Amino acid sequence: MLYSLSVSNYILIGSLETTFPEGLVIISGETGAGKSILLGALSLVLGVKADASMVGEASDHCVVEAEFDLSGAVREILARADLPSEGERLILRRTVAKSGRSRCFANDEPAPVSVLQDLSAHLVDIHSQHQTLRLQDENFRMEALDLHAGAGALHLACTQAWNKVLEERRNLQDIRQRKAQALEQQDYNQARWQRLQEASLLPGEMESLEAEEKQLAHAEEIKETLCGLEQLFGADEGNPSQLLREAGKLLDKAGRYVPSLKELSARVTSARLELEDIAQEVAALNSRTEASPERLMQVQERLSLLQKLLQKHGVSTVEELMAERDRLESLVVDASSLEAQEKAALKALADAEKAHALRCEELHQKRSEAAIPFALAVREHLHFLELDHAAFEVQLEPTEAGAHGSERVNFLFSASGKGLADLSKAASGGELSRIMLSIKAVMAAHKNLPTLVFDEIDTGVSGSAADKMGQLVCRMGQHMQVFAITHLPQVAAKGSAHFLVSKTGGSTTVRLLDKEGRIGELARMLSGTRITQAAIANAETLLNA
Repeated sequence: MLYSLSVSNYILIGSLETTFPEGLVIISGETGAGKSILLGALSLVLGVKADASMVGEASDHCVVEAEFDLSGAVREILARADLPSEGERLILRRTVAKSGRSRCFANDEPAPVSVLQDLSAHLVDIHSQHQTLRLQDENFRMEALDLHAGAGALHLACTQAWNKVLEERRNLQDIRQRKAQALEQQDYNQARWQRLQEASLLPGEMESLEAEEKQLAHAEEIKETLCGLEQLFGADEGNPSQLLREAGKLLDKAGRYVPSLKELSARVTSARLELEDIAQEVAALNSRTEASPERLMQVQERLSLLQKLLQKHGVSTVEELMAERDRLESLVVDASSLEAQEKAALKALADAEKAHALRCEELHQKRSEAAIPFALAVREHLHFLELDHAAFEVQLEPTEAGAHGSERVNFLFSASGKGLADLSKAASGGELSRIMLSIKAVMAAHKNLPTLVFDEIDTGVSGSAADKMGQLVCRMGQHMQVFAITHLPQVAAKGSAHFLVSKTGGSTTVRLLDKEGRIGELARMLSGTRITQAAIANAETLLNA
């Protein structure tokens, strides 16, 4: 239920704050007074697209706020969006700036506009004067029948099953594409991987080989240098180690008299030991150093192979070559496993299609069982609305399976009861209005919507038929909150509350009418701008009927 609506600086509405009762609420006013603007403000807070044209001239932004019942379905949506869902009321607010940018709030917490749109489906059902065009919409016809059939959950399951079919089809297509590419490049990838595999790559190998090549290429020069060092260290005269040994003895001797010389003796001994260690390492290295043209050739050939592989695969290190080897190996393995994956995907698709077909069959059964009762319920309303001979039927036409099942729902109509045809071709404007109201009345009995809004659903209807439409809308208002925007006094007189929309000084205002005000408005609707006593008397009769 919509409890209140507050509007500030929305198009021609400067400021508006009003509360609404339960039951049938009538909204009337002269053409151009701003009834559609009021409905637009409500639609804005329910998530319609915002733009800068909605902002009036009094400020640089507009604000619309509405207060609703907080039902179970609404709580679930708020909980999923991590928004406050305590208490019994839901307050939605939306602001729009001159730039066209809008902000949305649910219970004073920022919320995405998508949440408002999700909430709107459980708060208000707005039927505009042009919505009879929806009778041509296959989805609307299907929704109406499925509501009567109690097939909402089954319809959702069918949609989910179809989405699974589409998912499995995409998966199969992806596998087949990968398989085709793998088969096309299998020999090429196999050869490249085999070459890298046979290369027995090792991390850090390039640097190690380059260092070894440099040593082998200068082996003779290195050998000559090491031999010279060995001769120097092992010379009979001027042997550095022997000289240091003698120097240490002399320092030890003098140290008996000069204590500080003992420290120098220790340092000389340390230097001698280090020099002897160096001499040993030089001798060991010299013994291992040999000129080997064969090993040099092996190293150069290995380096040449690695350089070619690096160039061929467009990388700069052996580690990157190893990564490319592993990648090619995965492609080779993938090519051999894709056939098994394809078989598994085919089975998964077949299972998904079977499950979807089962949902379609169950949905068809539900719709078939509901088609006649639904048509009878609509026909009963049409007869009440003075289409005494009208015939209405539901036709299920087989079609390609999809998200909504495996059939198309058609509505057939005949005002005379003979020669049924598609209602979009067989019904006049006034008849379409009555058909839509009848269908809405049937839907309202099954759809848990707290508030229905009819925007001039009585277009093209007058006289006693209009009175009957008013009675039907009033009957719906006994079980739920219904707003009826109307120009017909027969409908307006049925309301439990009547709001008048008027334009004063270029600004739209809305006020609740008392009994006297209602009589005056009904009289205006009956006679036009010149209100006669007869019109007033007629208005009183309508209001008291």
